[in-house]
Amino acid sequence: MKRWRIDPIGRRAFVAALVLLLGALGAHAGSPARGARSLSPEGLAKVSDYIRNEIVTGKIPGAILLLQQHGKLVYYENFGVRDVATQVSMSADTIFRLYSMSKPITSVAAMMLVEDGKLALNDPVAKYIPAFADMKVAVETRGEDGKLRQALEPLKRPVTILDLLRHTAGVPYGYYGGGPVNKLYADAGLFTGDLSNAELVAKITALPLAEQPGTQWDYGHATDVLGRVIEVISGQSLFQFEKERLLDPLGMKETTFYVADPANWPRIAEPMPGDRALSPINQIRDPRKPLKWQSGGGGMVGTVGDYARFAQMLLNGGTYEGRRYLKPETIALMASDHIGPETHIARDQNYYPGATSGFGLGFAVRTSVPPNTSWPLGEYRWDGVAGTFFFIDPEDDLFGIFLVQTPSQRGRIQLALKTLIYEAMGR
Repeated sequence: MKRWRIDPIGRRAFVAALVLLLGALGAHAGSPARGARSLSPEGLAKVSDYIRNEIVTGKIPGAILLLQQHGKLVYYENFGVRDVATQVSMSADTIFRLYSMSKPITSVAAMMLVEDGKLALNDPVAKYIPAFADMKVAVETRGEDGKLRQALEPLKRPVTILDLLRHTAGVPYGYYGGGPVNKLYADAGLFTGDLSNAELVAKITALPLAEQPGTQWDYGHATDVLGRVIEVISGQSLFQFEKERLLDPLGMKETTFYVADPANWPRIAEPMPGDRALSPINQIRDPRKPLKWQSGGGGMVGTVGDYARFAQMLLNGGTYEGRRYLKPETIALMASDHIGPETHIARDQNYYPGATSGFGLGFAVRTSVPPNTSWPLGEYRWDGVAGTFFFIDPEDDLFGIFLVQTPSQRGRIQLALKTLIYEAMGR
């Protein structure tokens, strides 16, 4: 079997990072949840074997999996290498592009402002970004000649902060689903230029909405708009606000929007050379390049230890190491389904997280048990387009984080790993 090389500097960094990781993740939860199930060693061995096989068969360069239950690390393993070009072993200090795992962080930051009394879920977005008041909604009509035409109609109600959090604002990404509005968003160059959040939102408000607010779950730039709202209210950049209120207090020192220090560039994980396409219009980005755009929806990079602190805070009901970030009832609200049948909200079938899930304020939420399983209700989660994912399981007092860079394999691997993890719990 090939042994992966760790250079001396990398070895010291790995040991230091792992010590910090193990120390930070020692015991920060309350008493075990009633009825919580434990993970069997035999089941976890199958999890490890699965990930190793993905590497041996050349699908991914390497990965990290962390599982923490009752506030204690119950599984942690580094697999493979950060980058096949360097052959440096994967380690706890490896930096990953988080992409949409940024959304829960931005959502938590927004809910901190809600608790501060500076923001309300029913506030119109136009209160903070006036151009939203004048946006129109694109509708397709069929003329007498049978041809489809696009027309614009006024808003039936304002876009609200709740719409941004639950993706019912009618602001798509534009690179999936087809249709004239998605093409307008795709052609607008929202991903290709280095725009500030203010400039990005100015471009968005010059486009039509894809649906009337509150009528369809449509995954897109809503959390980026939310990031701009945070900036307007706080008078700070999104990163300054998150750093001051959330990241630094939690000890998430490695979570940023790009890797500024060249000394840390060798720590960045890379996908396989031919696995860099995120969409037909977008390639995996280079986090070494400084950006104006602090994308609340997909711009962050970070490490497994940083995200584990964030996840444990959520699982704890808003506290970590004796400091409160959100109230338990706020976390419960975020982890509740906000697009259930009673809302009559349609669900975009291109990106929606499955028939057994709803969507809360920043997370997908398990609302029914998948067939042939006993997966827990109330589990909430999200993932990133480059392959990362996390889940929080309050019933079992457990969270898991899987970090990898593989846009092409992410959905398949995520489902297989979640299945194996829950099988290891007898679910």
